[in-house]
Amino acid sequence: MISISEKAKEKIIEIREKENQSENHNIRVAVKGGGCSGLMYDLLFDAQIGEKDQIFEDKGIKILVDKKSILYLAGTILEFSDGLNGKGFQFVNPNATRTCGCGESFSV
Repeated sequence: MISISEKAKEKIIEIREKENQSENHNIRVAVKGGGCSGLMYDLLFDAQIGEKDQIFEDKGIKILVDKKSILYLAGTILEFSDGLNGKGFQFVNPNATRTCGCGESFSV
């Protein structure tokens, strides 16, 4: 299960409208190799649902996750911060044993 905070939901809707994306464009969360800690998060809009995708819905937002990535993302909360320490989406991942300073990469 992947969930999103209320603030992240609001930002997703705002970006979707700004980029003229329809409600059929879901949020895809994935994990890819790279970054200073070994694995990186990938977040994008995607209208295509693959047959191996797992679909979660939280606060009216559909979240697509491929089969490989769910192993690393189970229990993750997608947050949005616009504070002094940085602005953007953040992943609160209980599976991460180490993260880099920017929060964009992690290891398990």
